[in-house]
Amino acid sequence: MAYQSFEELDVWKKACRLCVNLYNILNDCKDYLLKDQMSRAAISIASNIAEGAERDSKQEYIRFLHIAKGSAGELRTQLYIADKIRLVRPEERQQLCIELIEISKMLHGLIKSMKKA
Repeated sequence: MAYQSFEELDVWKKACRLCVNLYNILNDCKDYLLKDQMSRAAISIASNIAEGAERDSKQEYIRFLHIAKGSAGELRTQLYIADKIRLVRPEERQQLCIELIEISKMLHGLIKSMKKA
Protein backbone atom coordinates (compact mmCIF):
# COMPACT_ATOMS: atom_id res chain seq x y z
CA MET A 1 0.00 0.00 0.00
CA ALA A 2 1.13 3.55 -0.67
CA TYR A 3 0.90 4.80 2.93
CA GLN A 4 2.80 3.92 6.07
CA SER A 5 -0.05 4.14 8.58
CA PHE A 6 -3.82 4.55 8.77
CA GLU A 7 -3.23 7.95 10.41
CA GLU A 8 -2.16 9.20 6.99
CA LEU A 9 -5.48 8.33 5.36
CA ASP A 10 -7.70 11.34 4.70
CA VAL A 11 -10.81 9.21 5.22
CA TRP A 12 -9.62 8.21 8.71
CA LYS A 13 -8.85 11.86 9.59
CA LYS A 14 -12.27 12.94 8.32
CA ALA A 15 -14.00 10.18 10.30
CA CYS A 16 -12.19 11.23 13.49
CA ARG A 17 -13.17 14.89 13.00
CA LEU A 18 -16.79 13.87 12.40
CA CYS A 19 -16.80 11.84 15.61
CA VAL A 20 -15.47 14.79 17.64
CA ASN A 21 -18.04 17.11 16.03
CA LEU A 22 -20.84 14.69 16.86
CA TYR A 23 -19.70 14.44 20.48
CA ASN A 24 -19.76 18.23 20.75
CA ILE A 25 -23.25 18.41 19.25
CA LEU A 26 -24.57 15.69 21.57
CA ASN A 27 -22.79 16.98 24.66
CA ASP A 28 -26.00 18.06 26.43
CA CYS A 29 -28.25 15.37 24.97
CA LYS A 30 -30.38 13.66 27.62
CA ASP A 31 -31.55 10.80 25.38
CA TYR A 32 -28.78 8.49 26.49
CA LEU A 33 -29.89 5.51 24.42
CA LEU A 34 -29.79 7.31 21.06
CA LYS A 35 -26.74 9.34 22.08
CA ASP A 36 -24.89 6.12 22.96
CA GLN A 37 -25.91 4.40 19.72
CA MET A 38 -24.90 7.41 17.61
CA SER A 39 -21.60 7.73 19.44
CA ARG A 40 -20.86 4.06 18.92
CA ALA A 41 -21.61 4.27 15.20
CA ALA A 42 -19.39 7.36 14.83
CA ILE A 43 -16.54 5.76 16.74
CA SER A 44 -16.95 2.59 14.69
CA ILE A 45 -16.19 4.36 11.41
CA ALA A 46 -12.68 5.55 12.26
CA SER A 47 -11.97 2.52 14.47
CA ASN A 48 -12.79 -0.01 11.75
CA ILE A 49 -10.63 1.85 9.24
CA ALA A 50 -7.75 1.65 11.71
CA GLU A 51 -8.39 -1.94 12.74
CA GLY A 52 -8.59 -3.11 9.15
CA ALA A 53 -5.38 -1.34 8.27
CA GLU A 54 -3.60 -3.12 11.09
CA ARG A 55 -4.75 -6.56 9.93
CA ASP A 56 -2.37 -8.78 8.02
CA SER A 57 -4.52 -9.40 4.98
CA LYS A 58 -6.03 -7.32 2.23
CA GLN A 59 -9.29 -9.27 2.47
CA GLU A 60 -9.66 -8.49 6.16
CA TYR A 61 -8.86 -4.83 5.55
CA ILE A 62 -11.55 -4.64 2.88
CA ARG A 63 -14.01 -6.36 5.24
CA PHE A 64 -13.35 -3.76 7.95
CA LEU A 65 -13.72 -0.94 5.41
CA HIS A 66 -17.15 -2.35 4.55
CA ILE A 67 -18.03 -2.37 8.25
CA ALA A 68 -16.92 1.28 8.52
CA LYS A 69 -19.07 2.14 5.50
CA GLY A 70 -22.03 0.38 7.11
CA SER A 71 -21.52 2.37 10.30
CA ALA A 72 -21.60 5.58 8.27
CA GLY A 73 -25.00 4.56 6.89
CA GLU A 74 -26.20 3.62 10.36
CA LEU A 75 -25.20 7.01 11.73
CA ARG A 76 -26.93 8.84 8.87
CA THR A 77 -30.15 7.01 9.74
CA GLN A 78 -29.77 7.88 13.42
CA LEU A 79 -29.17 11.53 12.54
CA TYR A 80 -32.41 11.64 10.55
CA ILE A 81 -34.25 10.20 13.55
CA ALA A 82 -32.51 12.61 15.94
CA ASP A 83 -33.53 15.51 13.70
CA LYS A 84 -37.18 14.38 13.62
CA ILE A 85 -37.36 14.10 17.40
CA ARG A 86 -35.48 17.39 17.80
CA LEU A 87 -32.29 16.09 19.41
CA VAL A 88 -30.18 17.76 16.73
CA ARG A 89 -30.89 20.84 14.69
CA PRO A 90 -31.69 20.28 10.99
CA GLU A 91 -28.57 22.19 9.91
CA GLU A 92 -26.40 20.00 12.17
CA ARG A 93 -27.94 16.86 10.71
CA GLN A 94 -27.50 18.15 7.19
CA GLN A 95 -23.83 19.02 7.67
CA LEU A 96 -23.01 15.73 9.37
CA CYS A 97 -24.86 13.78 6.68
CA ILE A 98 -22.92 15.59 3.95
CA GLU A 99 -19.70 14.59 5.70
CA LEU A 100 -20.91 11.00 6.13
CA ILE A 101 -21.79 10.72 2.45
CA GLU A 102 -18.29 11.98 1.59
CA ILE A 103 -16.74 9.44 3.98
CA SER A 104 -18.83 6.67 2.38
CA LYS A 105 -17.65 7.71 -1.08
CA MET A 106 -14.05 7.78 0.10
CA LEU A 107 -14.41 4.33 1.66
CA HIS A 108 -16.00 3.02 -1.55
CA GLY A 109 -13.07 4.37 -3.55
CA LEU A 110 -10.54 2.87 -1.15
CA ILE A 111 -12.29 -0.51 -1.30
CA LYS A 112 -12.33 -0.43 -5.11
CA SER A 113 -8.64 0.49 -5.30
CA MET A 114 -7.69 -2.25 -2.86
CA LYS A 115 -9.64 -4.85 -4.82
CA LYS A 116 -7.72 -3.88 -7.97
CA ALA A 117 -4.32 -4.07 -6.27
